[in-house]
This record gives sequence, C-alpha cells and structure tokens, in this order.
Amino acid sequence: MMIVRNSEARGHANHGWLDSHHTFSFGDYFDPSAMGFRALRVINEDRVAARSGFGAHPHRDMEIITYVLDGQLEHRDSLGSVGVLRAGEMQRMTAGTGVRHSEMNNSDEEVHFLQIWILPERTGLKPGYEQKEFPLAERQGKFRLVVSPEGQEGSLKVNQDLRLYSTVLGQGEKTDYTLAPGRHAWLQVARGAGTLNGVALKAGDGVAVSEESRLELSATEPLEVLLFDLG
Repeated sequence: MMIVRNSEARGHANHGWLDSHHTFSFGDYFDPSAMGFRALRVINEDRVAARSGFGAHPHRDMEIITYVLDGQLEHRDSLGSVGVLRAGEMQRMTAGTGVRHSEMNNSDEEVHFLQIWILPERTGLKPGYEQKEFPLAERQGKFRLVVSPEGQEGSLKVNQDLRLYSTVLGQGEKTDYTLAPGRHAWLQVARGAGTLNGVALKAGDGVAVSEESRLELSATEPLEVLLFDLG
C-alpha cells in the first residue's frame, strides 16, 4: 500500500527571510490527517535568505536531522558545537534533556535544506551532535545509508528504530530497495522527478509505504530522494 502526499498538499509559510513547506503539521499549519508517519514527525523544506536565519531557540526530546541541498548553514548550540553545513552534508542533533541552538545563513546566497524531526526511542536522552558529508559518488545510483541506530556503515547515529538512506539518480537510472516484513517506509523527493513502483512523483512529494516488499525507484529526470525505513 502506498499513499502519496503531493507537494501541493503541504503547509506553506513565507516570512520573507524564510520560505517553508511543511509535509506534516508544524507551527501554525495544522492538519489532523498529517501529524507524521510512524516515528517521523516533521519534514520541512526550508529556504533561508542570505544573511538571515533562526536565532537561538530551544528544543528537547527530539532527534533533529538537517540536510543541506544548496548553500550553507551555520549551526551553534549550547553544547559548544559550532559547524557549517554545506550541500551534501547532514547533521544529527539529539535535543534530549534540552539544548538551545541557532541556524544562520551567513553567506550571500540562499540556503535550501530539509529539516527532519524524529521522535526518540525514549525521553531524557543526553544531548549530542554529529555532522558528516556523504559524497555524491557514494549515493549515485544506489541507496546509501546515512542515518541508523548504531551508526552502521559510517552513518550518523539516531536514537530510534530508523534507517535513513539517500540516493541520487540520473535521468533513466533505476535502483531498488527491499523492505523487510513488518517494516514501513517514507520516501521524500528532495528534487527532480521519477516513479516509485510505477507511481509518478515530483519534487516535494512524499509517499507512505506499508505492506510492500520491493520498492523500485526510477528517474524520469535527475532525481534525489530520501528513504526512511521505519518500525
């Protein structure tokens, strides 16, 4: 069973410096039928204008993954962590018992990124931070593991029964993924267009997958997707 959430169905907020699309309910956007999927709670596609961003603000009891598609984003938090996320880089922050952080675009160009919130396996975790680059060559034409519970295969570690994969396909290129019995998946199209098991998808679309075993992904134009394998 596959349920497509079209990009046009997402919530939208434009604050001038921030243009954001919400796959699930977030902020002032509320849709009782779109409160998340399994442990996946938020997927926001954000564009932040040059020389602006999110000032210091608090989080707790959430696993937050940030993935930059274009541009760069500077992260600072109350743990003393400082880093600049660039295209192709991903960050995992465990908010746990509480952390404050800022996300600023200090460049002269817009930054385009996905911010993902995942419910943790338990509350009260120790806050933590991790960042890594996943080169295009490692993701081209195949699903590359980028987030997992134990940090397998050089992935970032997340405190939840979730495995996140990234792939980039050229036009006409294909790849596939086998979903184990009892598992569920969410596929998010970051950019481009293609098909999943023959169903046409475009940038911003998401797909909830249950009771399927084989997922076949094909690119009708250059395509980049994230695939969440969820309990």
